[in-house]
Amino acid sequence: MRVEFQPAAADTGIVFVRQDLGLDASIPAIVECRTESPRRTSLSKNGATVEMVEHIMAALSAMRIDNCQVLVDAPEMPGFDGSSRVWISTLQAAERIELDAPRDLLVVTDRVRVGTDEAWVEAAPSRHTGMSARVHIDYGMESPIGRQTYELHITRKTFCEQLADARTFILQDEADWLVSQGWCQRVTPSDVLVFADLGLIDNELRFSDECVRHKMLDLVGDLALAGCDVSGHFVAYRSGHRLNAALVRTLLSEFSVIHQSRRSA
Repeated sequence: MRVEFQPAAADTGIVFVRQDLGLDASIPAIVECRTESPRRTSLSKNGATVEMVEHIMAALSAMRIDNCQVLVDAPEMPGFDGSSRVWISTLQAAERIELDAPRDLLVVTDRVRVGTDEAWVEAAPSRHTGMSARVHIDYGMESPIGRQTYELHITRKTFCEQLADARTFILQDEADWLVSQGWCQRVTPSDVLVFADLGLIDNELRFSDECVRHKMLDLVGDLALAGCDVSGHFVAYRSGHRLNAALVRTLLSEFSVIHQSRRSA
């Protein structure tokens, strides 16, 4: 399939355009357009759908590109190696356009949490300018994934160096179930990290804690569905796309969006 990034006018936001369905098949990358899909972030509007957009959204957010048309000709975005590296490299090579218009910013001024005792994600005022996060995953000490924690002040530089290369991971029984349901038909263990009982199948880790870094990458991509910059400190415990989206909805209902600096496309 083909994916093309084109600059857009101020106040356009990030919009996916399904060219195979016609130029009117535009899907804004906002939480209101999110639809439920297993282990991925999907968007839909007026019958047009795009799936697995979280790695693209994370890259656009990290590169601070907030007005862009993403032209595609199929519903499922390419997975490549399950990371954001290809998208980051593509955007780094592209020409940037600075727009004479303010960026929108949502500032977290109080602590809010969504989820249960078993899995949750929360936002609090940040100690830094911009976004920071602390992510925990817990698959149990008997799992080859185990328990991992990672914390990072997320900037363009730290995202590119510490998160962009972290790949999607999955347990073998979960992968088998997805394939049986017709998902991930073109994905193999060499494309993503598949963990069997005895460890990683046909692959090698890029980081000892690659799994939790990828969870943080996903969090960045899902928070971008706020449709604006978000400033806060985020803590996630066994969270996923559904809870991340629920937090975005809560943030938009609880906090005001203000204008700051300039937009870019």
